Amino acid sequence: MSETELLPLRELDDPERLEQPQHYDRAVTGLAFSGLIRRLEADFGAPCESERDTQDSSEYGRIHVPADATICGTRIVVCVSKFGSLAEVCADNPGAFLGTNEARAEGALDPADLDTVEQALAELGYVIVPEELLESDYEGPSALEHFAARPMWWTRFFGLW
Repeated sequence: MSETELLPLRELDDPERLEQPQHYDRAVTGLAFSGLIRRLEADFGAPCESERDTQDSSEYGRIHVPADATICGTRIVVCVSKFGSLAEVCADNPGAFLGTNEARAEGALDPADLDTVEQALAELGYVIVPEELLESDYEGPSALEHFAARPMWWTRFFGLW
């Protein structure tokens, strides 16, 4: 990945604070996450399961848009980090495809569904980070070798501690 693509991630990387940033506000993050759930449920016309306030992780939570609410019949997972309102959009699960481009090419993710999710995220102030970028090798200042054999940017901003 280019240095320009990695810059927003590098700016958030603080080796002193692996699980959450210095001024992390759990209540504010939770309210924003609840708003995102409501928005996705309205946009897809279906209830979305969610996991929130993940313990010992830099990921705040995940929202699952059910498969039967999507055009291709594959669930969409939105992962939200505790850092900088970062969000990742995946077909089925993180790592199931090498990003949304591959999921679209294999017929698992419809561009209209992806646009719906990305528009909701953007309008609610989230920063969308492509899965392809998050799956690239981590080369920041934090010591992540204790947590993963091959640390990636995903490990840094969505991984378990």
